[in-house]
Amino acid sequence: MRKRYQRWMYDWETRLTTRDTNRVVRPFEWGLEWARAWPGVDGRLPAGEPLAGSFRALNRALVAESDRFFAYRTPADFRLERHVPAHFTARDGRAGLGDAKRKAPYLRFTSPVPSPYEENNTVSARWFPARGRRAVVLLPQWNSDAEGHNALGKLLNLAGIAALRLSMPYHDVRMPRELERADYAVSSNLARTIDAARQAVIEVRCCLDWLQQQGYTNLGILGTSLGSCYAFIAAAHDPRLRVCAFNHASTYFADVVWTGQSTRHIRAGVEEAITRDELRDCWLAISPMAYFDKFQRFPRKSLIVYATYDLTFLPEFSRQVVAEFERRKLEHEVAVLPCGHYTTGESPFKYVDAYKLISFFRRSF
Repeated sequence: MRKRYQRWMYDWETRLTTRDTNRVVRPFEWGLEWARAWPGVDGRLPAGEPLAGSFRALNRALVAESDRFFAYRTPADFRLERHVPAHFTARDGRAGLGDAKRKAPYLRFTSPVPSPYEENNTVSARWFPARGRRAVVLLPQWNSDAEGHNALGKLLNLAGIAALRLSMPYHDVRMPRELERADYAVSSNLARTIDAARQAVIEVRCCLDWLQQQGYTNLGILGTSLGSCYAFIAAAHDPRLRVCAFNHASTYFADVVWTGQSTRHIRAGVEEAITRDELRDCWLAISPMAYFDKFQRFPRKSLIVYATYDLTFLPEFSRQVVAEFERRKLEHEVAVLPCGHYTTGESPFKYVDAYKLISFFRRSF
């Protein structure tokens, strides 16, 4: 029976991960032009042969000086807007029709990490206000549309917790016009992928600034999949995040891309130019495993959620994350779902996942 269930789950997961037909295999690029403005680089790009060695050394330096790498200035143009810009959603294209009817409030501000794309440079975060002092920043999964995680925001509200759902770099309203997917957030352009992660982490910290300005003092974060990676790195560098939920957790950014079913098109773009071990080092600066020393600097409660039949974040990687929490004696809880990565968003598993997440925040603040 267990093997039959496993086979059924893998088949379901595979159908969900292969239903998108617009994945593009893009050529490998170091993308060094994206690194020019990074702290510690200051226009001096990696040099030497082979370039992989220099890029790996750069990542080690970024990790060592990560407090500087993820530093920022608080934006001066925070504003709440009650109109909805044109979002990209799976159902409505760029219309964002559902939210447009509701005139939902959005926090908008200029990103401290500029990119060449005008759409991406204005941060948009759906605001779910609640009375009290508790608030959570929500980070959806990679390629989430404009509706993703809005239901979690409403459930947190029912629990008396405010929520700020961040549209991550290159997603929905922030997606450049030439894209159909959030390809610039994760791609075979190595430095651009790092830059997108740095942008997301810094924007999370800006959201915390705004929440504090509104009087919220008990702050948490909930990240799913790619959002979980960003959430962990943000927590490692910001002591204000005292309650953290990592909904699908993994170790090294490159390992997920190399082994995941939903990232095979990215692997196809890089594997002829670089090995898995080299890629792991070249994306070290955006890998949660690189920041456990800094994560444990601050007391906090954490929830780690992973799925038994995950073909995108392999369970072995999630178990390594749990083992690291245990080895370091960090306060944490673990929830294991009997499904896969994509099937977490399907009935009945999405309800089980939501229950575990919301109940964790209710008792942990």
